[in-house]
Parts: sequence; C-alpha cells; structure tokens
Amino acid sequence: MKLTKRKPRIQTRNTFRTISIGFMLLILCGALLLMLPISSQSRTVTPFRDTLFTAISATCVTGLIVRDTATHWSLFGQAVILTMIQIGGMGVITVGLAIARLSGKKIGLWYRGMMQDSISAPQVGGILQLTKFILRGSAIIELSGAVLLSPVFIRDFGLPRGLWYSLFHSVSAFCNAGFDLMGVREPFSSLTTYGSHAYFNVIIMLLIVIGGIGFLTWNDVLRYRHRLRKYSMQSKVILVTTGILIFVPALFFFFTEYSGEPVKERILHSLFQSVTARTAGFNSADLSQMNETGSFTMTILMLIGGCSGSTAGGMKTATVAVLFLAALSVYRRKDDVQCFGRRISEDTVRSASAILFMYIVLFMATGIAISRIEQLPLVTCLFETGSALGTAGLTLGITTGLSLPSHIMLMILMFMGRVGGLTLIYAALPNRQNDARLPQEKITVG
Repeated sequence: MKLTKRKPRIQTRNTFRTISIGFMLLILCGALLLMLPISSQSRTVTPFRDTLFTAISATCVTGLIVRDTATHWSLFGQAVILTMIQIGGMGVITVGLAIARLSGKKIGLWYRGMMQDSISAPQVGGILQLTKFILRGSAIIELSGAVLLSPVFIRDFGLPRGLWYSLFHSVSAFCNAGFDLMGVREPFSSLTTYGSHAYFNVIIMLLIVIGGIGFLTWNDVLRYRHRLRKYSMQSKVILVTTGILIFVPALFFFFTEYSGEPVKERILHSLFQSVTARTAGFNSADLSQMNETGSFTMTILMLIGGCSGSTAGGMKTATVAVLFLAALSVYRRKDDVQCFGRRISEDTVRSASAILFMYIVLFMATGIAISRIEQLPLVTCLFETGSALGTAGLTLGITTGLSLPSHIMLMILMFMGRVGGLTLIYAALPNRQNDARLPQEKITVG
C-alpha cells in the first residue's frame, strides 16, 4: 500500500469577512439591548427599526439619530450607545484582541494579520504592542477630555449628571461619533447652546482631531516628536493634509458664513464646522441657515472624512492626498507618484481611485434616490447621504422624517462608511490570483 504525504491545509479564512461580521454582531446586540424597556425613559419597547438605526449609527460612529439621545433613552440606553461608540471607534477586532489577551489566550499569526487589516497597520510585527498603545492611549485621552469638560457640565447640570455628560461627550468626540445629550435643553440641538463658549469648543475640537488623525500617526508623534524626518510617509501626508483640510475650509466659512456675528463667534463657528464636518457629527451652529455653497463644502469634507487607522470614517485624507499627487505626477509627466522623497506604489493609487469611484457612485445614487422618494431638494439629500457615507452624522434636519426605504439606504451607507467599501468587497469576493497577463492595448483618455 502506497502512502502519500498529506498536503498541509491552507488557511482560507477571510479577515475582511471576520471584521464585517464582527461589526454586524455588535450592531445586532446593541439593537436588541436598546429594544428592552429599561433602555427608554418611558420604559416601553422601542421599535426595532429605530433601535437598529441607532445601533448602526453608534457602532459606525456616525451620529445620525431618529430618537433624541437625551430625552428618549434612559441612563442604561445611553450607556449601551456609549459602549457601541467606544467599541466601534477603536474597532471590534482591537477590543476583541484585548479581551483575548486579558483571558490569557495565545494570539496566533492569523489574528495578528486581522488586527493589521483592521487598523491599516503597515506590518504584522509589533501589532500587539500597537494594540496596547491604542487601548491605553484612548483611555488616557478620553478621561483627560472628561476631566477638562467636567467644570462646564458640573456647573450646568450638577455633579453626578455633569460627570456623566463629561464622559459621554469626551468619548463621543474622541471617537468622532457626534452623539450628544444636549436634547435636554432642545431636542436635536447638538452643541449649539455652547456655540460661543471658547473653552468648550476648543476641548471638543482637540478631541475630534486627536481621534481623527489615527493611532499610527500618534505613535510616530510620540516616538519621534520634533524629528519630522523620521516620521513615516503616511504620517507626514496625514498631518499635512489634515492641516490643510482644517484651516482652508475654516477661512472659507469665515468669509462666506456667519457674517452677522461678532468676530469671536465667527472664528469659533468657522473652525468648529471645518473640524466637525470630517466625520465628528457635532454642530455648534444651525446648519440649516448655511447657504448652498457652505452646505456643499461641508458635504465634500464629510466624504473625505478622517485618517486611516483612526476612529473616523470617510474616504480618508490619505486617499485624497494620493489622488492629488497622482494627478500632479500626470501634469508634470512623471513616471511615478512621489511624495517626501518616496515613491507611492501603483497598487495604492489604484486602490485610492477605486475608493473615490465607489464613494462618488454611492453618494450620488443614494442622494438621487432619496430625493425622488421623499420629494426633497437634491442638495439637502446629498448632504444627508454624504453625512451617512462619511460617518459624519451632520444633518439639515430631515433624518427623523424620512421613510423606511430612505432609512435603510442611510443605514447601509453608514455601515459601508465605517467598515470600508473595499473591506466589504474583499469580504464578499474570493481572493483569486491569476498570474497570466493579457495582451496590452492603449486606450485614449482625457
């Protein structure tokens, strides 16, 4: 009898599928918990449609809501929402690996690779140390934010409630979620009651920016500090692009919006809307009073979003930077896309182009569909779809009045915006390698 050596079994588990399923399970658990009578202040069962929308918005750190967070949900319900925000902001896989480490489970290579895909890390090596850095850094920043916000909230709401409000808004701001508890003053008012409070605005903006820049960039900042040459190219691109996307739109808003307000309020509102538009979801001024150019500018910022490996969603700043550099290389007739003395790979450029195409198609198609279904202005609906896809959470006030089909489309956009369109495609399609190359033929473009 001839014995044959058995071939080693190839591990075919799809990490992108695991990431997607992890987010789905978190959303389902959160939606079911929010249906419990204890989750609402009226102690009644909230319809699954509303709890599912809230759970997706919280897990995908978006901020779009159909029920006012402060007046509808009880303390238990708010705690469920905050937990989903925290896990969704740091990443389901990050939290899962942290729990596995605490339980003493050995983390294999496949799980490390899944963590690498989850936070867009450049390599598997050192991924567990990076996970520890993310968890420790998030806790320190959120607690520091809560301490800094506590004087304002304790003054306005008393000690117990003020401490809860401080923690809730600190976590929500750092995770770029946009959920707030200011509905106790006026439902769906966001942070407009603190629009002229400079101290409060600065703390919220710092938390948003810190969370939106990304853990990998902050790792470079803390490690190398002022030695900018040692930063990775991604960190350099993220810092430069983030600075441009904060101050250039802020200047635009300063000269085109809020013209009837004092200079101090104009500066605060302009900076805050520029920062919050890229996936944070708070607003310190009534967005319905903005003109169409201001609304469209905010829509573009929402689609761009935050940075790779951060708590934010959207196309990501690095994607936009790569596309700009690719266009610049074509204009200058360069063979390669270059930045900071380095060459960007063709795969990166192709991925960035695919992401842009996907976002534009989803953004436009869903906006047109909602406009037709709801008989609303197209610009208003595009603002809503841009907010959902970019996980920004800003709204012109139409979210609560939309029909079920429109809510379903927004939920799909929120999920895709947080998990990532390419992640979902990679999760659904098998990875087929084909070494054969077809004959090449030129096609004229432009």
